[in-house]
Order: sequence, then structure tokens, then C-alpha cells
Amino acid sequence: MASNSSILSSAPSPSVHHHIVVGNGQFLPAQCTGNASIPTTSSPLQLRNVLIAPPIVKNLISVRARTRDNSVSVEFDPWGFSIKDLRTKMALLRCDSSGDLYPIQGSSAPFAATPAPPATALLASTDSTIWHARLGHLGQDTLQRLSHSIGFSCTKSSRHTCHACRLGKHVRLPFSASNNVSAFPFQLLHCDVWTSPILSNSGYQYYLVILDDYSH
Repeated sequence: MASNSSILSSAPSPSVHHHIVVGNGQFLPAQCTGNASIPTTSSPLQLRNVLIAPPIVKNLISVRARTRDNSVSVEFDPWGFSIKDLRTKMALLRCDSSGDLYPIQGSSAPFAATPAPPATALLASTDSTIWHARLGHLGQDTLQRLSHSIGFSCTKSSRHTCHACRLGKHVRLPFSASNNVSAFPFQLLHCDVWTSPILSNSGYQYYLVILDDYSH
């Protein structure tokens, strides 16, 4: 039910037998009836037999009639509601609510709703260093192929030094260069302590590795 016939998508038909009972018990005559629609991300939702009564303060939609005529489901939550296709479960319309009611967010038409805009990527910079970081630290070759596939230009840096990439690819601390040369066994020993998931006879969880530099 609505207060203005301009929302109708079909020619209104005079209504002489319909009336609306409001909260205080009064009867509001419906001047005419017609059909309307709500645009969604796919096909519009059809609203049949909409009653037009100018004294109505709030336009109302029957959830039962909407689900029956359009084969959809309506899910309410504390932040709003979603209309989903009954077969595919795909969301056709999402409307948020911050008050006590669940309004359909719309344009100038009371029943019209603006579907969610498609995802859009906006180009803000052509610096390869910035795009490298924004896209998850891609390699230079991958970044160039991506720039050609989605249609944006990216200037290639002559020297690419990413501190985060260097740290992320480190699996151990760097070893310092050594010029030591062993002339006989046991002249130089390399020792390392490793943790072990198995307890030793003494109740410890580590073992010592000793490597002779001369004989390995």
C-alpha cells in the first residue's frame, strides 16, 4: 500500500471495494490499485495489487506477498534485511536499517531501491612501488602482466628495493663471510644446538651437533 499512484508501473485501476484498516480502527478507502516493481541486481521484484490511499503516512509492503509472487526469501538481521533468490540463494537486494523499521533504501520512488553498485577499481597512482605493495607484494613480471590484463599503466622502477619482501623471504639469519681454512682434523669445529620433541635419557629436549671443518 502506498499514498501516491506515481509509483505504479501499470495503469491504475479504480478500486471501489478495497479499504485499509489503520491502527485506530478507522477505514481508509483505496482510490485505485496497480502493479509496481523494485529494481534489484538482476530482475525487478514485482509488487502486484498495490493499494493507493493518499492518507497513508508510511508506504508498506507485504513480505508474504513479495516472497510468494517472486520466489524469493527475506532474511532480517539487526542491521537490515536481504532479499535472496529462493533457488540460488544469491542476494538480490540488501537494505540497511538504523531505526525501528526496515525501510527499502530508494531513489525518488517510494518503492524503488538502488541496487548495490558493481565493484570498481579506481586508479590513484601509476608508481609500480605503490601497486607492488597494494597488490600483496607481487613480483615485477606478474605486476606487468596484471597491468596489461586489467588496463592500467604502471611505470617500471629502475631499482626495486622492498624492505618487506627481503624480510619475508628470509628463512634464517644471514651468515657472515668466513675465510678460515682447516689444515687438519679437529682444528676447527662447528657446533649447533637443536631442539628435539623426544626426551633424552637425562630428561632434556635438545641435542648437540658437532661438525669437523676439515673432514666434514
